Amino acid sequence: MAKRERHGVNKNLLFVVLLLITFGLAMIASAGIAYSRSRFGDSYYFFKHQLFYGVLPGFFVLYVTQKIDYNFWKKIAFPLFILSIFFLVLVFVPGVGSKIYGASRWLQLGPFSFQPSEMLKLSIIIYLSAWLESRAEKVKDFYEGLIPFLAVVGVVSFLLEKQPDMGTLGVIIFIAMSIFFISGARLSHMFMIAASGFAALAILIKFESYRMDRFLVFLHPELDPRGIGYQINQALLAIGSGGIFGVGLGHSLQKFNYLPEPVGDSIFAIIGEELGMIGVVSLVLLFLSLAMIGFRIAKNAPDRFSQLTAIGITCWITFQAFINISAISGLIPLTGIPLPFISYGGTSLVFLMAGIGVLLNISKQTSLNN
Repeated sequence: MAKRERHGVNKNLLFVVLLLITFGLAMIASAGIAYSRSRFGDSYYFFKHQLFYGVLPGFFVLYVTQKIDYNFWKKIAFPLFILSIFFLVLVFVPGVGSKIYGASRWLQLGPFSFQPSEMLKLSIIIYLSAWLESRAEKVKDFYEGLIPFLAVVGVVSFLLEKQPDMGTLGVIIFIAMSIFFISGARLSHMFMIAASGFAALAILIKFESYRMDRFLVFLHPELDPRGIGYQINQALLAIGSGGIFGVGLGHSLQKFNYLPEPVGDSIFAIIGEELGMIGVVSLVLLFLSLAMIGFRIAKNAPDRFSQLTAIGITCWITFQAFINISAISGLIPLTGIPLPFISYGGTSLVFLMAGIGVLLNISKQTSLNN
């Protein structure tokens, strides 16, 4: 027989998250000075906006979600997922959705903007965890396990590809496959999904010029350094110039209108330039620590739903972090996804904090065998 033991808040997880958020605010304040001044006439616009529209509401959301019993999310898993899909559709509605840099990823709600794909990351974790728990051994079945799973992922993939947001699509597919695999899916089904995914990716790259450009630049970084290869070359220049100890916090040159998106997707390059290899390794170790804590919580989770949810949240954060780091370091083609807790973006941070809150609630309850 198993019983639950209630614990306090997992202080190790909370400490790592606090370090990441503090580090992120410091880097946004440093990396965004020139961009903030030129665009808004305020050197610390991005820092203030992240603090008041990301960090503070994020901590409120974390406080609330860590208080809510995780079983509540299982009860609303389906309507929450459907709401996320509804918001994803709304981004294509003129007057509601906003098109920025050719991509329809935002909803404009009065003075506030909202990115539905960030909500989707959390909602699909909760929905798949609840659904796969209810499937039990049917997960291994082709018609009752694999086909419905592919249908869910297919709908999400279609909407994200239309935005287009291939970086988020890649993260969500990895999250979904991780949960599906841990739930007991057959290896043959996993290989089938992976093979189909690579084939679909090859087709999407071949028939979309900007994706092909990114792929060619990945293979040949020296290609067109003033054109399609500009961002990755400037990022590599920033990282390379940092050396072991960096040029010092606040002393980056690349942030002065050389490197695109210095507070967004490219912030890791500024970290490498200002804090050097020491700063980069420290950041990677923080994400690895978060992953270890998250997987330990999953291992000791009270039931199957909480275990799958904990795995999904942990995979979401760590995989997205290493995708961003790898892309900016030239190890994979460039993608447009933020570095969790570090990059500028209120919507991303609030939903990350919601995910951490759910993880903290799961960590309060463990299964002990008598």
